[in-house]
Amino acid sequence: MIDLKKSVLNEAAENFKLVEEISELNTLKVLEAMRRLKISDAHFKTSTGYAYGDIGREKLDELFAEIFKSEAALVRTQFVSGTHALATALFGILRPNDELVSLTGAPYDTLQTVIGHAHASKGSLKEFGIGYRELDLVEGKVDIAAIKNFLTPKTKLALIQRSRGYSMREPLTTSDIEKICAAVKTANPDCVTFVDNCYGEFVETREPVEVGADLAAGSLIKNIGGGLAPTGGYIVGRKDLVESASYRLTAPGMGNELGASLGTPRLLYQGLFMAPHVTAQALKGAIFAAGIFSKLGYKTHPLPEDTRGDIIQAIELRSAQRLIKFCQAIQKFSPVDSFAVPEAWDMPGYSDKVIMAAGTFVQGASIELSADAPLREPYAVYLQGGLTFEHAAIGILSAAQELENL
Repeated sequence: MIDLKKSVLNEAAENFKLVEEISELNTLKVLEAMRRLKISDAHFKTSTGYAYGDIGREKLDELFAEIFKSEAALVRTQFVSGTHALATALFGILRPNDELVSLTGAPYDTLQTVIGHAHASKGSLKEFGIGYRELDLVEGKVDIAAIKNFLTPKTKLALIQRSRGYSMREPLTTSDIEKICAAVKTANPDCVTFVDNCYGEFVETREPVEVGADLAAGSLIKNIGGGLAPTGGYIVGRKDLVESASYRLTAPGMGNELGASLGTPRLLYQGLFMAPHVTAQALKGAIFAAGIFSKLGYKTHPLPEDTRGDIIQAIELRSAQRLIKFCQAIQKFSPVDSFAVPEAWDMPGYSDKVIMAAGTFVQGASIELSADAPLREPYAVYLQGGLTFEHAAIGILSAAQELENL
């Protein structure tokens, strides 16, 4: 494994350099925004109860809006997950008889239950009379040419999932998102373009709203939280759309005026500052994993040299046994709960049994080294995160050794 590691690192040198350059530019972007908005220790003070006039909460919204080049932002620890942030925006904007479309094929598993994808699951959009259609992918890519005939005047919102989710499709780059949004606006100028930005923040130097998306949302325990945010999510974009989402999060008439920060403000600010660097560490880990497992004969998505739109590395392991062993090896070399042995189970919101390795300081934080997958063909594992490249490399090599010993 030592010779294999050296070979992969030598081949990855140029890609690592590009990742570091992107990290430096994004760090400068965050730093300049913090300087312009005069972030102070006063913004780290905690609030309780209704938290009217919480200057830290208000300034954090302003900071996210500045960094994402958007009109407004809603950043809250009251979001329990990225799916919750996405659902809040969807329910805030869509009304009965509106139509929602997905332009990136079937959405991520947990969002399918929000939509009522296969059936009108309890409390889903479908149960509220909101229509849904999805545009099939063509060889793993968005069929941009088909968008003009796919949308109708009734289509209220077009969902664009940046990451691959539990699929083998290619993640979207911001250039891809720019083309998709342009095609949507040509077909129906009134249609809202909404990007599920999970796993994509700071992978490139541009974000979805600045390339034409009306709205984007994600989780604070992925890239943008820098490994320090203990929970939460965000929504950024057009002011009227963010406002509509805020009424769904709290209540009509209250919107973004409430939301106690409790003990989290400094962690959210500091995590945001660290996020470009931490994302770069995770990207290096993904590139390294692609190199290692490609050389061991496994099919990897993306390949080591490919352009990346998210931090996820998919590896087709071709059997349930290999998939389980891979996740158990990652868990074994985790700093937290290393003694635990992951097993597949029926997780809420998923149609297949799912196995997750996540020995993380923040429970379920996938910006920390983690691996998960549904137990279904082609038994691909989805590896992501790593607060440090050194830890990612150790975990990846341990998983490779485990499979070689089978």
